[in-house]
Amino acid sequence: MSKRTTLTDNLYQKLINEEDARACKAIDDNACREVPGNFFLTIISQFLTQLGDAVSNPKIVLPWVMESVAAPLYLMGLLVPIRESGSMMPQLIIASYIRGLPIRKWTWVMGSLMQAVSIFGIAAVAWLMDGAAAGWSIIALLTLFSLSRGLCSVASKDVIGKTIPKKQRGRLSGWSSSAAGLITLSLGALLLLNNAESLRPAHYGILLAGAGLLWIVAALIYARVREFPGETAGGANGFLGAIKRLDILRTDKPFRRFVIARALMLCSALTAPYYVVLAQQNLGSPAYLLGLFILASGLASLLSGPFWGQFADVSSRRVLIVSATLTALLGFAIYAIASLSESWLTLSWVLPLFYFVLSVAHQGVRIGRKTYVIDLAEGNKRTDYVSVSNTVIGIILLLMGLTGALSAVLSISEIILLLSALCLGGAALATTLPETD
Repeated sequence: MSKRTTLTDNLYQKLINEEDARACKAIDDNACREVPGNFFLTIISQFLTQLGDAVSNPKIVLPWVMESVAAPLYLMGLLVPIRESGSMMPQLIIASYIRGLPIRKWTWVMGSLMQAVSIFGIAAVAWLMDGAAAGWSIIALLTLFSLSRGLCSVASKDVIGKTIPKKQRGRLSGWSSSAAGLITLSLGALLLLNNAESLRPAHYGILLAGAGLLWIVAALIYARVREFPGETAGGANGFLGAIKRLDILRTDKPFRRFVIARALMLCSALTAPYYVVLAQQNLGSPAYLLGLFILASGLASLLSGPFWGQFADVSSRRVLIVSATLTALLGFAIYAIASLSESWLTLSWVLPLFYFVLSVAHQGVRIGRKTYVIDLAEGNKRTDYVSVSNTVIGIILLLMGLTGALSAVLSISEIILLLSALCLGGAALATTLPETD
């Protein structure tokens, strides 16, 4: 055994307790011998892509890029829906092809390289173009980025299911999220120290080009994952096979309940912008306030990722229940404060503090549902679960994104209350889900 292998094994033993490190539940013996190396290769590649995500954040960085190149204002509203839903909705068709591949890590590698090309393209647009042409070019490149992300999403969950044992997958997501949180903290600190509006388009181009390099490095690292051939039965051709696969929503009751619960829990992500808007309504839009929200988000990921990851390895179902309930209670509290003592919302620390707790809860929802769907099935059935759920959720996400239109008849706190009530329904439904031991 080489010194490098020994070091990897020792580090792995420190992150995973001795008993769990010896267990290889739900993977074969060949894969079991490669777990320590695969564990760290996966964490590092996930960290690099999450760092790239932080640098090219569609909620912060890309809107500023659009504004700096004088893109039409109406295009900014397309950034987040395209970024999130575009990577989910095509997965049902993508999975039809991935199912026929005995080795699936190369799909992830290809998706990562395509994301790099997309970000390099956006960097070039920021550097060289302006006006409507620049805006539409960014939207087109973001669409390519999102579709490429869909390749990685389907493949990664399947590769993790083949290479990382049960009771360790939650911690894998937890540690990578924690590392990403550290980077987000740094970005928040930079925002507090600098006025981002003073940056020129060329600066954004350099920043985004650096993000593109992160996806290339991640692809090179992920290519070293030792994946052994898996099931290929049931590979289908194109759209008809994809539509047929939707039938599992009718025939598989536990999976159907999971998808419905996950849809109701989307509020953990959808309410976040409304917390920021509520703060802006009460405090204005000073740079320090945005920095506080970014710091709150990064600190939440840094501190809560490992906790939720270890909790998910015990029971991802209970993680979903606890985190969704916490999200709902926060929304109810915000509505109560806005209704009974609105002056509290003018205190600069109140809403960033609530946002911190919301970010902690969202981490729980995210890690819990990722771990649950990976553990719920094995083999090609896992690919079906991931692709079907993500496709359905992508469509629902677009529809629920229209809740912003309710601002014409409801206050921001009332929208938060409505979404929080849906999240509480998701928590209640999660109590009926089976455990995945």
